[in-house]
This record gives sequence, C-alpha cells and structure tokens, in this order.
Amino acid sequence: MTLVLTHSDINALIDRASVYDAVERAHADLATGTAGNPAPAFLPLDGGGAALPMAASSARHRASAVKMLSDMPFNRDRGLPTQRSTILLMSAETGECRAVLDGRLITAVRTAAASAVATVHLARESSTALGLIGAGTLAVEHTRAIARVRPMEKVLVWSRNPATVEAFRARVADLDLRVEYADSPRQVLAAADVVCTLTPSKDPIVHGAWFRPGLHLNAVGAPPRADHREIDGAGMGSARLVVDSRATALAKSGDVLLAIEEGRLTEDDVSVELGEVIVDPRRGRRSEDDITVFNSVGIGLQDLVTAHTLVTRATERGIGTTLDLSA
Repeated sequence: MTLVLTHSDINALIDRASVYDAVERAHADLATGTAGNPAPAFLPLDGGGAALPMAASSARHRASAVKMLSDMPFNRDRGLPTQRSTILLMSAETGECRAVLDGRLITAVRTAAASAVATVHLARESSTALGLIGAGTLAVEHTRAIARVRPMEKVLVWSRNPATVEAFRARVADLDLRVEYADSPRQVLAAADVVCTLTPSKDPIVHGAWFRPGLHLNAVGAPPRADHREIDGAGMGSARLVVDSRATALAKSGDVLLAIEEGRLTEDDVSVELGEVIVDPRRGRRSEDDITVFNSVGIGLQDLVTAHTLVTRATERGIGTTLDLSA
C-alpha cells in the first residue's frame, strides 16, 4: 500500500526539530558510506524549463527515494511557483512505493535544516547577528531553523522589494528577534555573523570583497543550473568551502563551476562535504577568523530522510490517503 501526503497533510505533520536531526544524520551517513546520493541528471524542457530527478538511498531507513524537481523560471510571469516537486519513497526491502509526497514544504524545511546544520558546525559559536539576502519563504524557514540552534539577537534582511521584508517581519514575530531592513546586500555582509543568500539570482549578488574575518555564509538560493550563482568567484575562492555533495556541486552549482571557470577554484578545492565536517570537525572552521562558505545545492538524501520522518508520523496519527497502486 502507498501513502499519499498532500501539502496540507505535510503542513500538519512536519516537525522542524526532527527534520534537523534527520538531515544532520543523513549527511553523516553520506560521509561514512551508509547512504548514497548521485549527482542529479539535468533534463532540458521546452521553453527553458528543466526536470531534475534527485535520487538517494539510505541503509539506516532501508529506503530509496527520488524527487522529481521541475525548475520552470517562466512560471514567475504566470503567477505560478518556479519550482515544483514530488517525492517517491520506496522500500529497499520489497521495492514497494511506500509513499508519494508533495515536495514544496519538504524542500523549504530540509533546505533550511541543512543550512542550520552547517551553521552549527561551521559558524563561530559567538554569532548573534543573522543576515538574509532575500525575504521570502526560504528566509522565514532559515530564520526559524538557525534561531533554534544559535542564540541570534537580530536579523538583517535585504530584498529588492521592501514590502516583502515587512511580510517577513510579521511571519517571524513569534521568535522575538530584532528585524532590521538593510539597504543593500553589502550592508548585510558588513553587520552579520552568519549570512544566508536566498535568491534565484543568475549573476553575483554577493562579492568576496565584502567578506569579513569570521564570517559564515550559506549559499542557498541559486537554482541547480551551471550558469546561475549568487557569490562571485573571488568570494568562493577566498573562503573555506564546504559543499553538501561534491558530485552535485561539480555537476549543478553555478557558484562552484563559474568560480572554477574563472580560475578562482579548482576541482580539488571542492573536496570537503558537510557530512565529513560533522564526522571530523577538523575539516571545518579552524580559527575565529576563518571565512567559511556552505554551498547548498540540495540533495535527494535530504528529501528521503525528511519524507521518512513524515511517513512515520503520518502512520502513527492516521493522516494521509492510502492507495493500492497495483489494484
């Protein structure tokens, strides 16, 4: 039997602390070889869209999964989401499709969880100021995830549309954080200890010349396309770089690939994965003045483990719709 979980089901079930724990374990499992996550294929579609099947396997959960991600930049002009996704969770014991899940909220929450994990393992423990480039749903989720694991006192936010900053302020009002509007991305970099870039930018929106000693930056927003990036080559080349998956970064991260093309990085510089830092902290930050960058493309293993936590909770609570796909 197959469990179907809609966006509404997932919204009722999701527990962000559990997702954080699952994502942290997943990256450690990837480092120790008990989980698998190949680089996703890139399937061009008419009109500039793309489909990316993001597959993964987990011995811990005796499961495999694939998220079919559709990246449709032109949807913005239609008032539709630019990214849509559906996740299939499969049993690694019987091959049965255990669940079909809408990917929208899962993607946002697990992405923020990965940034929070990276912040715990890479940022200075004394960090109290969070900076956000972008003020949408990912900004809300990142603020919730990072404020849970670090004692942030204020959030500096830049957005092209100041109205979105006010909407962001309202959505995080319960966190009792001081929210300040920044006039520019540079102003965010000048005042924040931890910065998250959360825009679908094609051209650099953050420059390495703005980096300060001790900064930790989560580069998150650019879509998985080799010609899109948020951080310029100087920034990527000047930091201690950690990626979610080396194979994925070298296949799909414009931040990485364009920096290599410009001679700011080599493939050998893309050698440390987040899971390896979790397992061996010596591979991460080495001093208070280190500048660290977590390059987050997003991986199917994060979707797998998040889906697994949701299916477990849904089964316990009797939420969702069960279908016999073989009937």
